Amino acid sequence: MKILITGTAGFIGFHLANRLAKEGFDVVGLDNINDYYDVGLKFGRLEFAGIEQNRVAYGELVDSIKFNNYRFMKLDLKDKVAIDRLFKEERFDCVCHLAAQAGVRYSLKNPYSYIDSNIYGFLNILEACRNFEVENLCFASSSSVYGLNKKQPFSESDNVDHPISLYAATKKSNELMAHTYSYLYGLKTTGLRFFTVYGPWGRPDMALFKFVKNILEDKPIEVYNYGKMKRDFTYIDDIIEGVVRVIKKPAQPNDEWSPLHPDPASSKVAYRIYNIGNNSPVDLMEFIEIIERLLSKKAKKQLLPMQPGDVESTFADSSALVEELGYRPHTPPEVGIKEFIDWYRSYYRV
Repeated sequence: MKILITGTAGFIGFHLANRLAKEGFDVVGLDNINDYYDVGLKFGRLEFAGIEQNRVAYGELVDSIKFNNYRFMKLDLKDKVAIDRLFKEERFDCVCHLAAQAGVRYSLKNPYSYIDSNIYGFLNILEACRNFEVENLCFASSSSVYGLNKKQPFSESDNVDHPISLYAATKKSNELMAHTYSYLYGLKTTGLRFFTVYGPWGRPDMALFKFVKNILEDKPIEVYNYGKMKRDFTYIDDIIEGVVRVIKKPAQPNDEWSPLHPDPASSKVAYRIYNIGNNSPVDLMEFIEIIERLLSKKAKKQLLPMQPGDVESTFADSSALVEELGYRPHTPPEVGIKEFIDWYRSYYRV
């Protein structure tokens, strides 16, 4: 199978490209390598996968020196001409779209970047899938779409019409756009609502990365809502296993779907939404305590009010993932956090 993975200089895309290359897929990676966070870390991920920085040039495929079945191209999702050319030349069987402008808080500062990447960029991917006969598209959504929902655990069948950040609104929009293309053009689409992903090579704007960095540097950590928060932290390997299973089992029409009582998680066409979460929320203060134990060092906590666009708690109902794909995320926080800390100390030599 030839697969395009967008966002392979990013956290999740990097791990997925490595996993699928090891499994023998013909992998093409794509990323614009923007400066939303440390570009050095993005190139570090690419170098680990055998993509040498000095060989990366815009619009040109680069062969990995580590995997003979992995190639990478620096490309912007907004570049429709170049995207179409890539799809026309490569004829992908499957696309896994993980590239996006991420971050809830940043969407309050720079909203236009979310429309450019998450709406316009996603439209270019959908159009290319339609025009060049891609059979299967899976794409990253987010637990942020649950917004003001209070009923927990969050189910894919819940209404998600009340997002509280532009980031969440763009991810909800992606789900709606995908369904439209499934209905109109027969494209099989699967949306994946990720819940607070963490692990080695993680993003510097995420809590675990910031906490470990600041504690080691004797700097205070920012603890929002005065620590009264819960997150369904999900380890990267669990996320990747779920994504791989979706790639290998494309969405199918739900023959029992009723237009009188429509299920938001499926459709009469080949469209599906899955939560990928650990199904076990952790108190933020407990999460910090685990980090402190593993670092043998206490954190200096700066307690702050809730940030706009944020939610107090996330909790994934993963039953559909278990029933339909036979997989349940299972890595406990103590194990996943230790893996991150070991990577962080090695990569930054601290």
